[in-house]
Amino acid sequence: MQSFLELPGAVADPVGVASHYGEPLPEQRALERGAAIVDLSHRGIVTVSGPDRLSWLHSMTSQQLTGLRPGESTETLLLDPNGRIERAMRVVDDGERSWLLVDEGSSEPLAAFLQRMRFALRVEVHDVSNEYAAVLAFTGAGPAAEALRGLTPAVEWQDPWAAVTGGGVQYADPEGHAAEGWSVSQFVFAREQLPAVIELASDASGEVRAAGLLSLEALEVRAWRPAQHADVDERAIPHEFDWLRTAVHLTKGCYRGQETVAKVHNLGHPPRRLAMLHLDGSGGELPTPGALVFRAPQPGQDRDPEARPVGRITRAALHHEWGGIALALLKRALPEDAPLEVELPDTAERAAAAQEPIVPADAGATRHIPRLKRL
Repeated sequence: MQSFLELPGAVADPVGVASHYGEPLPEQRALERGAAIVDLSHRGIVTVSGPDRLSWLHSMTSQQLTGLRPGESTETLLLDPNGRIERAMRVVDDGERSWLLVDEGSSEPLAAFLQRMRFALRVEVHDVSNEYAAVLAFTGAGPAAEALRGLTPAVEWQDPWAAVTGGGVQYADPEGHAAEGWSVSQFVFAREQLPAVIELASDASGEVRAAGLLSLEALEVRAWRPAQHADVDERAIPHEFDWLRTAVHLTKGCYRGQETVAKVHNLGHPPRRLAMLHLDGSGGELPTPGALVFRAPQPGQDRDPEARPVGRITRAALHHEWGGIALALLKRALPEDAPLEVELPDTAERAAAAQEPIVPADAGATRHIPRLKRL
């Protein structure tokens, strides 16, 4: 057995790995309790070696990378000159190489950009996506993570999303943050090791099973965990996703896009804000990514056909406890208690939605500049 798609019940996702294996909700529960693994072999991996690798990456991206210890994990963003997100990178260093784990479609352009930026520095950049692949597991009390460690991965990247990292800041209400207890790792294996990983998930004992991308998506949505492949568009800045909590170091110094990061955080507000929506009345049907969000009409009022959308869905999922949920980018000025409606696919119907704010409307503007008295 050479592919996760050969496992019983596997249903292929358009990206080339399993969407589910016939039981999306049981798979989700197993993944959450640490008894399942997710195939992420469609995603990309870039390595950077050489004595200047960490200081070089540090100078270009949003996170503090100098001093990163072997085995220590973090994440960082490559921004354009206007502070918009170009690449989100999960970073772990093994003492000789920095491993950059990126979403699908990102490794080739990232490697090409890094090659152009080498100049005379002592670094070597390689896109190793065809040689290595990642597998994900929750690292709580379940057996999946320990079983994967027993197969000797090249590196393990531990997701920092559970807490605010040094130099970061959180916009979301700290009381009852949805990421509490979030404990997830990505294990990088040489592709010739994947048959052993797949065998682990097909063991008749049933201690560890495979879970599809649908399971991971649902748990990420519930944890408010942003991802480039799903949530980021061409206008996105880190503040809109509360990504300053783990991917941005606010006092590290200059890098491309840093001026926008500082201005929005200190003096302005992000133009949009991420919220989680609880969907109701959809009959089990979920909105598709990009579906428009509207303010719901007041009781007794008809829907205004000329109403302008107030946001869009980035991704939606069916959670095993919470039912239909979605992440949405909403206009900052939209009241946090406004009732909403979401477009459903292939129909004129809309699903009612209630907001659970993630990034509040007043996020940013942390520096209060006193007004000068006019003569």
